[in-house]
Amino acid sequence: MMTEQFEDLGFAKVDHSRKSRNGFAEVVFCEGKTPEQAAQIAASILDHGDNLLATRADLEHFEAIQAVAPDASYSARARVITVRRTSVTSLGEVAVVSAGTADQPVAEEAALTAEALGCTVRRFSDVGVAGLHRLLAVIDDIRQADVIIAVAGMEGALVSVLGGLVDKPVLAVPSGIGYGANFGGVTTLLAMVNSCASGVAVLNIGNGFGAGFMAATICRQIDQRVKSALARRDSERQ
Repeated sequence: MMTEQFEDLGFAKVDHSRKSRNGFAEVVFCEGKTPEQAAQIAASILDHGDNLLATRADLEHFEAIQAVAPDASYSARARVITVRRTSVTSLGEVAVVSAGTADQPVAEEAALTAEALGCTVRRFSDVGVAGLHRLLAVIDDIRQADVIIAVAGMEGALVSVLGGLVDKPVLAVPSGIGYGANFGGVTTLLAMVNSCASGVAVLNIGNGFGAGFMAATICRQIDQRVKSALARRDSERQ
């Protein structure tokens, strides 16, 4: 069944009006779906648009989607599939900062999500507080971003340190990396929630997608306000 708002595939109702409501098209969450289901949803989305973002995808999901979209790209590290047939207007700059190499899969999910939604992304890897000089060496570059995503495991100290050094919103993501008392990221999550730094908001454990999406949402609001201000200025000059 097809309506103007969604397409009923029987096992899923693909939301084709989401972009008009929320600013971005529906994203496919592949985990828990069969490769065939993910491919059918992807094909439906691409029938109504030129770009696609699918997260938590394994190789089988990618191969199935690639069968209906040969131009699809896959990041095995981030488990993200993208199709980009039209360029996306840059909304702003996002800095994705990861504490250690083991945190990079979550960081890359955040980075690819923000890029797919129209942001320019700069990656700063392996700058955790075990070697604070590594973070300080790039802090001026990080400060140039409109939004900062910080991904860390262990005790999550990077977030509080970073939050105290910048004047931009910091979206914190616990990667889930750590030893036994880390409890699969719960210790990091609680540490980040209790950060003493202002301007820090915390996402769920491993939720790089959520951080990338929120960063793009913030950048889109900034972009819209800037455009409105420029339009008012031009109107006043006429």
